[in-house]
Amino acid sequence: MNSKGILIGILVAVAAVAVFFIGGYNSLVSKQTAVEEQGANIDTQLQRRADLIPNLVKTVKSYTDHESEVFSEVNKAREKLMQAGTMAEKSEANEEVTSALNKLIAVAESYPELKSDKVYTDLMDELAGTENRIAYSRENYNSAVADYNKAIRMFPGVFFAGMFGFEKAELFEAAAGASEVPEVDI
Repeated sequence: MNSKGILIGILVAVAAVAVFFIGGYNSLVSKQTAVEEQGANIDTQLQRRADLIPNLVKTVKSYTDHESEVFSEVNKAREKLMQAGTMAEKSEANEEVTSALNKLIAVAESYPELKSDKVYTDLMDELAGTENRIAYSRENYNSAVADYNKAIRMFPGVFFAGMFGFEKAELFEAAAGASEVPEVDI
């Protein structure tokens, strides 16, 4: 074999290795970006939910003043959600908001005139729609996280993950008992 053939062989081998590295790295970047995008979608829906809460509290307050403990709990939970940084903190804060809102809704159940108030019913409809969007966003996020985490643990992704510092992403997990339906006396 002549030197020209050897040089072409070396160039082809170097190009193949470069394509392998570029493809592997870009694949992980793509999966990591999908996780970030889906996380931002959750943030958007959690923000939407947090924005609805003051109006809901104000509407319920207009019918009752002696439920200040429930109003305070809702506001504290909302503030915790707004300050959450990691996905685990957001998940925990989300569960606290859900619990506080369930208590607020239970209070509202005691006031038939409130339940028939158009502003209240519209807010509850918006809140229900937002809860559905949060669930959908959480499913998409967790799917993207599972895909990404699997990619950084399997070959050749594990090689690139170690080399370029790709770290495991956190799932948005529901707290224990979150699937239980709250009881409301009518």
